[in-house]
Amino acid sequence: MLNEFCKKPLWQTSRTLADVAMGRKPADLVVKGATLVNVCTKELIDNVDVAVAEGRIAMVGDCAHCIGEGTKVVEAHGKYLAPAFMDGHIHIESSMLTASEYARAVLAHGTSAIFMDPHEICNVLGLDGVRYMLEDAARTPLKTILTSPSCVPAVPGFEDTGASVGPEETAEMTAWKECAGLGEMMNFPGIIYSDERTHAIVGETLKAGKIVTGHYSVPETGAGLNAYIASGVRCCHESTREEDALAKMRLGMYAMFREGSAWHDLQEVGKSVTNHKIDSRFACLISDDAHPHTLKENGHLDHIVRRAVEYGIDPIEAIQMVTINVAQCYQLDHELGSIAPSKCANMVLLDDLDKCIVAKVWIDGDLVAEDGKTIAKWDAYVYPDNATHSVHLSQLSEKDFEITHVGDSAKVRVIEAIGGKTSTIERFATLPVKDGKIQTDASQDILKAFVFERHHGTGTRGFGFLKGFGIKNGALAQTVSHDAHNLLVVGTNDKDMTLAANRLIEIGGGMIAVQDGKILGEVPLNIAGLMSDKPLDEMVDLVANLEKAWQDMGCTLPSPFMTMSIIPLACLPELRLTNRGLVDCRTFKFVDPIIE
Repeated sequence: MLNEFCKKPLWQTSRTLADVAMGRKPADLVVKGATLVNVCTKELIDNVDVAVAEGRIAMVGDCAHCIGEGTKVVEAHGKYLAPAFMDGHIHIESSMLTASEYARAVLAHGTSAIFMDPHEICNVLGLDGVRYMLEDAARTPLKTILTSPSCVPAVPGFEDTGASVGPEETAEMTAWKECAGLGEMMNFPGIIYSDERTHAIVGETLKAGKIVTGHYSVPETGAGLNAYIASGVRCCHESTREEDALAKMRLGMYAMFREGSAWHDLQEVGKSVTNHKIDSRFACLISDDAHPHTLKENGHLDHIVRRAVEYGIDPIEAIQMVTINVAQCYQLDHELGSIAPSKCANMVLLDDLDKCIVAKVWIDGDLVAEDGKTIAKWDAYVYPDNATHSVHLSQLSEKDFEITHVGDSAKVRVIEAIGGKTSTIERFATLPVKDGKIQTDASQDILKAFVFERHHGTGTRGFGFLKGFGIKNGALAQTVSHDAHNLLVVGTNDKDMTLAANRLIEIGGGMIAVQDGKILGEVPLNIAGLMSDKPLDEMVDLVANLEKAWQDMGCTLPSPFMTMSIIPLACLPELRLTNRGLVDCRTFKFVDPIIE
C-alpha cells in the first residue's frame, strides 16, 4: 500500500486526527459552511465544515468543537468544497515548461496531483532525466507522482533514442517512493503477441504491487483488448470513439477521456457515459498533453471539467472523474481523491459548480492558490549540464536534404497529417524530379520531411514526404518529435531546411519556422531539447509568435506543433517517419518512400 503522497503518513498522525475530531486538540484549519461535493456518494451536502490537522482531514460535519485559539477559520459562505483535482495521465514535457513551472501554472486551477509519464525526457537522458524532473517537482506543493516510462524506445528496432528502458530499469524506478506504477504501455502488439521483454517490463511492475497504465490505440475491442487487459493493464487514454471507451469500461478498464491541446476526444468518448447511462466510476478526465497557451487561456482540469459538463456529463460525475475515480484507478483512494477523515487535505473551493470556477486551493491543508493565482513559493531548480547540452549533431548542409531519383517524376508514399487527431493516413502522389532531385509540390501540399538522429552522433537520417500542413514556402524544425525526440525538419526547399536545422543545433533544441532565409519565430528549449526554464507567460508569447509564423506560412492546423511532433511516433497508425526510415505502423515494417 502506497503511503508517500501526503505531508505525513497516516501512522504518524492518526492519534492527532482522532484528538481533533473529538475536540481534545484544535484543528490547524477549519473550512466552515461549505456545500460539500461528496464524491463518495455523488451528492451535494449543505452547510458542512471540514477540520484539518497535520495535512489531513480530521472531521467532516459540524466542526465547531475543533476550533481553538490557533485554528485558521475560512468561511465558505455556501460555496462548493470539492477534492482537489488529479490528472491521471500527463506528459509535463509537452507543456515546454519545467516541472516546477508547470506546477505554478496548474495549482491555481485546482490541480493538486498529477500522474506524470516522463518518457519524453527519459528517451533523451534516461533515468537521469526522470530523476531531474522529480527533484525539480519535489520543491513544489504539487503532488507529482511517477508512472515509470515503459516504452523507451516507443517501438524497439524502429528508431534510435538517447537511452533504453528494460526490465532492470523498470524495477529500479518502480522501487522509488514517488512511483505509483508503469507509464503507458504503447507497445500493445508486444503485449498481445506475448513478447518476452515487454511482458518482463510489465511483470516487474505487477510484482511490486503497482499498476500498469495503457495505450491501446486501435479500434479493436475483442480478443486483442481482452489480452491486453488480462496482462494487467489497468487504464487507457487512447479511446477516440464512444464504443471504444464503453468496451474498455465494461471490461473493468479505466477509460481516460482525453481533452488536451491537440487531441479533443472528450466530446465523442463522453457519449459512452451520457448515451448509455452507465456507472461512470471507470471514467477519468485527463489532459495527456497541454501547451503553454492552453494552460494560460483555458486552464487545466478545471477547463476539462467545464467541457465535460457542456457535453452533458453531470457536474458531480465530472468532478469524480478528476478525483476519486483517478485515486481508485491508481489504488490511492486510501490517501487521495475525496474529502473524508484521514485523507490528505487537498481541497478546492469553487464559486460555481457547473462552470468549475476555482476560488481557493489547499494541498495538505496549506493554501497554495487563490483567485486564479499560485501563491506558494519555492526555490528554483538548476538542471545539470547533460540536460542543457543534449543535441549531439554536427551542422548540416543543403546536400543532407537532397532526395535523388532517376527520371522526370517519382511516385512516392506520403504521410497525411490530420489536425486534432493522432493518426495519419498513407497517401500516394507523383512528384516532379529536377536535376536528379525529387521536388516538393505546394499545389499538392506536399513537403519533404527528414529525421536526424541527435543523441549519439550516428549520422543516421530518415526521409519521406508529408501532407496536411499547408506550408507554401519555407521550413519547420523541432527537437520535440515523439518519442525519440530526434531532429525533425520539414519544408519546401533545402536552403530554409538547412537554416532551420542548424539554428536548433546551435541553441540546443527547440522549435523554429524559417522562410526565405529568415527566422520568423523560434522557441528555444534548452532542457533536453524539450523544455525551457522560462516562466509560463514568456513561453506563451514565444509559442504565440511561432504559431503566427506557421499561420503566415499557410498552416491552418490546430496545435500544429503537437501534430508535427508525432510524425515520428511509430506506435500510432498508419505511416510514420523515424531516423531509420519510413514505417508502416499497421505491419510494423519499413517501407520505401519512393515507389517508382
